[in-house]
Amino acid sequence: MNDPLKPSEQARIALVTGGSGFVGGRLISQLLARGWQVRALARSASSEAQVEALGATPVRGALDDEQALRTAMQGCEIVFHAAAHFKLWGKRELFDRTNVEGTRVVVNAAASSASVRRVVAVSAAAVVMGDPEPMLNADESLPLQVRAFSPYASSKAEGERVLLAASGVRPGLETIALRPPFIWGGNMPILDHMVETVKAGRWQWVAGGTQAMSSCHVDNLCTALILAADRGRGGQAYFVADAEQSTLKSFISSLLATRGVSPPDKSVPFAMAWTMAGLMGAAWRILRLSGEPPITRQMLRLIGKPFTISTAKAQAELGYAPQITMKEGLAAMRQPEANLASLADHRGHAVAVS
Repeated sequence: MNDPLKPSEQARIALVTGGSGFVGGRLISQLLARGWQVRALARSASSEAQVEALGATPVRGALDDEQALRTAMQGCEIVFHAAAHFKLWGKRELFDRTNVEGTRVVVNAAASSASVRRVVAVSAAAVVMGDPEPMLNADESLPLQVRAFSPYASSKAEGERVLLAASGVRPGLETIALRPPFIWGGNMPILDHMVETVKAGRWQWVAGGTQAMSSCHVDNLCTALILAADRGRGGQAYFVADAEQSTLKSFISSLLATRGVSPPDKSVPFAMAWTMAGLMGAAWRILRLSGEPPITRQMLRLIGKPFTISTAKAQAELGYAPQITMKEGLAAMRQPEANLASLADHRGHAVAVS
């Protein structure tokens, strides 16, 4: 019987964390289409079933289990770290457990592996977001930011520090971070919540929704991850995004339209929304209310002010070029069965990895 963890003499071998998630699942499919052997860390039976259905070899374990990660990495060349804790509300320690300490365990396991050449991780464009203010054409020269009102972005910033500091701790080991903004595409989890909010009559735009924004189709992110496995520089971070920019109202309305939903034009000024979010956050903490507040300062920081990014560094060093246009991505979401084959074919021939 063949050992699923025994390296192949032909195929490149990668380990994907978060393989049952939105990004990780799409990454598995892209890697397999390019001839890689793929293993995926799975912390539950349902996760095992999901990654196995995609064609990956599941390896049971969690991000706090360094021994399981070491076993999964045996013979692997690249580790793609896509697992993350993303919520718009919660205690900082919950975010740190996955986004900081989980990353630390991953890089420690990679450092002890003789075969792992690179750890390529999904960070977030939000790591440079500080106090709420417009940020246009943001690039990698900006410092990382940590704010108490934004535990997700702050934990991703700290996790990125841990990741990039590990580059070179073992000769031959390099670590690279990719920073996508708003990630979207078919089966994106957050769209269900948006649809529910509109149908419940609770939808309001912040500042009219006119703020400029960058986005990143999940397949464009996966393209960049695969490019970074060969072309990225160790210890470096790269912003990646779609070729097009939009406004919050235009883009989110287009996403909702793929589900036959049209949001109202109701709007609230940013300053008022920020005050309301602060009061709601205080009430939830003091009264220990369950669930999430209807609006949080973390959410407002992510979408409430203009935020666009430059991908010049990724273009120059990774050879990155978005392969899926906004029009194509939206069309695939409107008619997933009709567009899936052509979109997959487009992806499969888009990247030549040297």
